[in-house]
Amino acid sequence: MSNPDTHVVMGRIGAPWGIKGWVKLFSFTDPSENLLEYQRYLIQGEGGLVAVEFDEMRAQGREYVGHIKGCDVREQAGQFTGRELLLEKAGLPELEEGFYWHELEGLRVQTLSGQDLGTVQYLMETGANDVLVIKGDKASVDTAERLLPYVEDQVIKEVDLDKGLILVDWDAAWNKDD
Repeated sequence: MSNPDTHVVMGRIGAPWGIKGWVKLFSFTDPSENLLEYQRYLIQGEGGLVAVEFDEMRAQGREYVGHIKGCDVREQAGQFTGRELLLEKAGLPELEEGFYWHELEGLRVQTLSGQDLGTVQYLMETGANDVLVIKGDKASVDTAERLLPYVEDQVIKEVDLDKGLILVDWDAAWNKDD
């Protein structure tokens, strides 16, 4: 099984496309075309993670398609439908600025006044900005779930990966869903 501590999901393989072993590809990257930067991924197989290699990937209209190396018929390509495309986190390039979402998941969130709001469960993309989904626990001010906009300098004051902490300008009473 894949380990969310060591691997990140970059996309998913869709249904076969055409009759020669091609598949549709769904990107979870930003920008979406970053999925095409890698030809070798890991997928969950019967006995654990197995490598899958694409010998060709491209944009097809607004979607992406890829040909899995050694897979030359539609029926064979169908066995890959629904499989997540994984990369080892350690293999991702360093960002010049900002953070990968997986780096923020699990961090504690604390207000400027020292109130602990809980941990980042996941992030979601909205039209205006990304949103942190924070769930309170025994160590936080309450067990509420909060949605905080990821707006640097306004809401997000500091991210310290070494300390596992995000410092925010937020009131614990705002936007709480209990």
